[in-house]
Amino acid sequence: MDRHGLERLLAAVAKGDAMAFERLYHATSAKMFGVCLRLLSDRDEAEDAVQEAYAAIWRKAAQYDAAIASPISWLAMIAHNKAIDRLRSDGASRNALPIEFAFEVSDTAPGAPAMAEHAGETRQLDRCLNQLEARRRTLIRTAFYEGATYEELARRTDTPIGTVKSWIRRGLMQLRTCLES
Repeated sequence: MDRHGLERLLAAVAKGDAMAFERLYHATSAKMFGVCLRLLSDRDEAEDAVQEAYAAIWRKAAQYDAAIASPISWLAMIAHNKAIDRLRSDGASRNALPIEFAFEVSDTAPGAPAMAEHAGETRQLDRCLNQLEARRRTLIRTAFYEGATYEELARRTDTPIGTVKSWIRRGLMQLRTCLES
């Protein structure tokens, strides 16, 4: 389903349309599952996070703003946040390896990494990430994909927490500038 179709479904869901919600679920659930499975290696945990994400989408559909994000980006961020919440609340052990090693691990879900974002947005994000200094790029990826906190990143890199926060903040500002251009 294209961007405009998803925007129409979200608008209908915001008005309480259960049929639109069902269509939205069928159109996007594989992508949302891919986002959650990338963070939560356990399929059951990922499925629970997806369920929590759709409950939040039902409640928050009226908050979607097409001027700020594409529908799939907004939906994926909700799923991502629910997966992060599960990681942090369960105290699940996380892999301490750099995020770059995650690309070597195969994902058994059908095309989940490819479906997580539209191809054009993914290419633009990759281009912008590659313009960042390697240290900032790694910190941002690790925080996003693993849900690592500032404290964890500071400990892993043996760097003061204030420095880590500054590096990430500056990196995110650079990303925003690049993505908006």
